[in-house]
Amino acid sequence: MSSWIVLVTLLALLFYFFTSVNVVRTRVRTKVYAPAMSGHPDVERALRVQGNTLEWIVIFLPSLWLWSYYLDARVGAVLGAIWIVGRILYLVGYMKDAGKRGPGFLVQGSMTAILFFGALIGVLATLLGHPLGKAWF
Repeated sequence: MSSWIVLVTLLALLFYFFTSVNVVRTRVRTKVYAPAMSGHPDVERALRVQGNTLEWIVIFLPSLWLWSYYLDARVGAVLGAIWIVGRILYLVGYMKDAGKRGPGFLVQGSMTAILFFGALIGVLATLLGHPLGKAWF
């Protein structure tokens, strides 16, 4: 197990926690309290950032760990850190204007795809007895 992967995992979870805190802060600021899910655009954007992060973290984290197991943990950690940067860009852009979420979404979506398909190639290579895996890097 790589300490870098553990660190990236914890940072990703910390970011998700931050999105939850952002929802609470935004609700208090706009006076849109639970269980209301609408009523002010800032609340709706904060909720979408949190929801979208949760939707993607479910794909990202297993892909990160599987990439790291079958390929290279150092590269996985770098890709994971870039994913977090993408999520931050997504949050900042979306909170300003929903139309500005694209660059962050592209970064995190690309990192997730690379991790997922890399892990898939790594596991298939292992199943087929090909010396791909860790020798690749």
